[in-house]
Amino acid sequence: MHLVYYDESGDDGYPIYSSPFFVLSAIYMHYLSWRNNYDLIKEFRRKLKHDFGLPVNLEMHTKNFLLDKNPYRDFNFSKQNKIKIITSFCEFLSSLELKIINTVIIKKNIISDKYDVLDKALTYSVQRIENDLSAVNESNKRFMIITDSGRVGKMRKTTRKIQKINYIPSKYSGFNYRKEIKYLIEDPLPKDSKESYFIQLADLVSYIITLYSSVKLEEHGLPNRLKGYVKFEDITKWLEIIRQVLNLKASSKNIYGIVYYPKEKGGQMTA
Repeated sequence: MHLVYYDESGDDGYPIYSSPFFVLSAIYMHYLSWRNNYDLIKEFRRKLKHDFGLPVNLEMHTKNFLLDKNPYRDFNFSKQNKIKIITSFCEFLSSLELKIINTVIIKKNIISDKYDVLDKALTYSVQRIENDLSAVNESNKRFMIITDSGRVGKMRKTTRKIQKINYIPSKYSGFNYRKEIKYLIEDPLPKDSKESYFIQLADLVSYIITLYSSVKLEEHGLPNRLKGYVKFEDITKWLEIIRQVLNLKASSKNIYGIVYYPKEKGGQMTA
């Protein structure tokens, strides 16, 4: 069995929303890898405490960390050390036994006011996890979802639905075909992100994907408070570091396997 940890960046609202993207990141691993991964994270967090003064049990929320919001402001991290800490996180993440899938909903491409952002993002993500696990031994195909409690109710509704009826767009025609989710077990289980290093790692990845997409797909680029010290070269460096744990097969349209939806009218997303 595999454990799947989810976290997101941006809001899932539409047609009223505050962020141009909704990014959903899934970190998944075989359950036998969980203990070793967890022990390595604890060791890594102790090293960060020693090297930079970041408390072992302080929740890592990457957006607030980079934007110097509370509680990180009290530690007076220099901008240089913030870059070093995120780079260290990426180097560490790339060493773990796990995989990552990232799904991005581009709200400017949505044409229906009834478009359910979270439902679509989760459906696309779960489909790709199932596709990936379909090739492994039968006893290892099953997976379960663990996520922050804030959206667990809406995620439960989606996962129950796609196990009963699920349509997938064909790559080779304009038609959809049915392929229900078979390997997911249980409803999504809630876990406070403060108590989960794995959800915090998913948060890290989702914000890096948000920054990458903001530059590649939006004219305004990075948030003003990040301009001048976080460069696009830093963001692509972080993605290159974690490339070996990204599921690149999730999308053949992006070099990092990022799944972008909806597609631009009459075209393909190539970020």
